[in-house]
Formats: sequence, C-alpha cells, structure tokens
Amino acid sequence: MLKFLLEKEFKQIFRNPFLPRMIFAMPLMMMLVFPWAANQEVKNIKLSIVDNDHSTYSERLVNKITSSGYFKLTDVSTTNNNAMKSIESGNADIIFEIEDGFERNIINESTGRVMISANSVNGTKGGLGTQYLSTILTDFAGELREEHGNPNMEVPAEILSFGIMPQYKFNPHLDYKVFMVPALMVMLLTMLCGFLPALNIVGEKEAGTIEQINVTPVKRLMFVLAKLVPYWIIGFIVLSICMGLAALVYGIFPTGSLLTIFLFASVYILVVSGMGLIISNYSDTMQQAMFVMYFFIMILILMSGLFTPVTSMPQWAQAITTINPLKYFIQVMRLVYLKGSTFGEMIPQFLALCGFVVALNAWAVLSYRKSQ
Repeated sequence: MLKFLLEKEFKQIFRNPFLPRMIFAMPLMMMLVFPWAANQEVKNIKLSIVDNDHSTYSERLVNKITSSGYFKLTDVSTTNNNAMKSIESGNADIIFEIEDGFERNIINESTGRVMISANSVNGTKGGLGTQYLSTILTDFAGELREEHGNPNMEVPAEILSFGIMPQYKFNPHLDYKVFMVPALMVMLLTMLCGFLPALNIVGEKEAGTIEQINVTPVKRLMFVLAKLVPYWIIGFIVLSICMGLAALVYGIFPTGSLLTIFLFASVYILVVSGMGLIISNYSDTMQQAMFVMYFFIMILILMSGLFTPVTSMPQWAQAITTINPLKYFIQVMRLVYLKGSTFGEMIPQFLALCGFVVALNAWAVLSYRKSQ
C-alpha cells in the first residue's frame, strides 16, 4: 500500500512544472546571493570630518580613517554645528572632530583630543562605527610612538593602547559567511520542507482528489507517512546541493562528520514536514495554508539565533526558543561546521529534535480526518 501511495506522491510532484524547478533553483539563489547580503559587518559608514587643526597629523589621521575601507567621507564641515546638519539630513552617520592645536598638543604634551559623535538611530552602525574609529586611533597613536620614541605618549581621545595578539578560534579570519552559510542551509530546509507539505493536503482538497483517498482503506498513519517520505528525500537532495555550493563557491567545508549532519537532518526534515502537514490538515484553502505557514516560519527564523544570538534575547524570549526546533538544528550545523563537534556533544539537541518529531507527526496523524 505504501509503495503505491509514494508512487502517487512522486508523480504529483514531477507533474507540477513549478515544484522541481523550485527545488533546484531555490538552493542556488539562496546560497549564491543571500550569504553576501546576510552580513552584519558594517561598512561604508558615512563620515563627516571637522578638522579644526589643518595640520600634517590631522591630515594623516583623516587619510588613515578614510583608507580603512569602513568609512565613506561624505561631508567636510568647518564647525560641529554644520556637521550636525549632515547627521540630521542623513548625509552622515558619524562626526569625527579634531581639536584645534591637535598636532602641537601631541608634540608638546603627548596628548591629543578628538570627539566622535555617532548617530545611534541604528545602534549597531553607531556602536561599530565608534569602535572602528577607536581602533584606528589606537593604531595611529602607535605609529606616532614609534616615530617619536615616546612610549608614554597618550592616545588621541584618551584611549590606552595595549599590545594585543588576538587568536580567533574556529573562524580565524572572522569571515561572516562561515558563520551564516550553515544556518542558511537550515533556513532553506525549513522553507522547502515546511511550505511544500503545508500545501500538499490542502491542494488535494481543492482539487477534489482527497475524496478518492477517503473512500479507500488507507490508514491515517500510512497516509501521513506517504506524505513525509518524498519531502524527506527532497530535503536530503537540497542539503547536498547546499553543501556542495558552500564548498565550491565559498570554500566552506564541515570540520566535523558529514554523517552527523545527515543524521540530524534526517530528524529535522521530519519535524518541519510534520508541522507543514498539521497546518495543511487544518487549512481549507492554499492561501490560508500559506499565510499560516508564513506566520510560523517568520517567528521560528527570528527566534532561532540565525541573525541574533539567543543568549542576547530577554529571558522570556529565551524560554520560548526552547520549543523552536530551528534553533537546535542551527546550533548543530554551526557546531559541526565550525567546531567539528561530535554526536556525543550534541545529544541534548538530538533528543529535543526527536521529541519534536514524535509530537508533531503524532499530531499530524491525529488531525487528519478521512471524513473531511
């Protein structure tokens, strides 16, 4: 019985001219485009310069800032008030003001002052922009120390300088794509293996073919299993495509075992497919199923740690994420890809996903009514 039901499901998928194309095109678009856009590195910060000194040192400092690659000089003002107008008009994000007598004070008093005024409507851009400038000031002060041979020279903006030798574990080049690409694979699996099953049963309702199934002796468990298996296979195909693209395009390979990834994926695909079938069981139209699935997918993605760490969320939000299966699989993908974690180190995530599989798919079986 299961064999014929699976044959019917695969025929329905391949008869649809849109679904096979989307299964292959969506991973290509997601993996080739999104990693470049989903990047929390802040660049091209619009900078307004107020140079009250017009000296060699101030010119060197401005050149060092603008050549860093993080700032785009959009305004040069004579006073802070004029520069503030650029902030208000949106032409500048940060004002960097150099005091009058900047070079003289550095040579005579070993100290120099600057003022950084950041537009914090976008807190991330304002905070990171200020940090970038502080780092550049520290480097500039180090250059001046070497030139003057004065180790006690103070840093502009009164920022102390230390000899730091950073060692970045697991992502030594701080490449944000290494952090995002594994999580994007999870998001893609969630969308494909969640949306397609959500539209499956309700599509048969609208086409009228569900009535033919209802008059057969097919059990509810067998019916739901036949719906899950095709998308389980599709999920493996999509994941393999994504991992191949990550390796070929970005040079990102899993540090850990591929077997571990596919083991967790085999469980996770059943989780999101079961959720999609539940929504399909309770929906009467394709439009209703799409809106409900989109509502849940958006919440799951935003509270999964994809873009912002779960630990940075309020306590009540962290409590809600315990029932978010997307969070657990994103943790697994990042741990395996970046740290090379083994299965034994991720047993809590595995048990959580297994719990979701049992609960959601049992719900999908019980919510399917043959009398509908």
